[in-house]
Amino acid sequence: MALKGINAYKKGNLKQEVGQADPHKLTLMLMQGTLDKLAYTKGCIERKDYAGKSEHISRATAILMNLRDTLSLESGGEVADNLYALYDYMIQRLIDANVQNSLKIVDEVITLFLPIKTAWSQIPESAKQEAYEMQRQQRQATV
Repeated sequence: MALKGINAYKKGNLKQEVGQADPHKLTLMLMQGTLDKLAYTKGCIERKDYAGKSEHISRATAILMNLRDTLSLESGGEVADNLYALYDYMIQRLIDANVQNSLKIVDEVITLFLPIKTAWSQIPESAKQEAYEMQRQQRQATV
């Protein structure tokens, strides 16, 4: 019973965080969500909870697809192309991990993904503001 109340509180708190977050923070939250789902996946594989494993891998895969599909390939150049390919690879590896019940593959994806999240979290505020301004100007130019 108490767990139900805690989960409801967490959901309400998450909705509030999302509502107040800028695009950089939202991306960071998605990245953390991916790592959380992969950690849950590992626990499910260890416990032989294959339904739970599939659910968590599916959610992690969906987040990676969203991150991949929101890359700006036109303005992102080679970096965006490389990230797109890396996200694609990680998605395929998670499909493999799901089929093979492989902790090793899940660890491989975590090892690939963690530096991306770490780098994203270390973007200076000035660079974020510069990017937001460029996006605003691009939107105004197309209107």
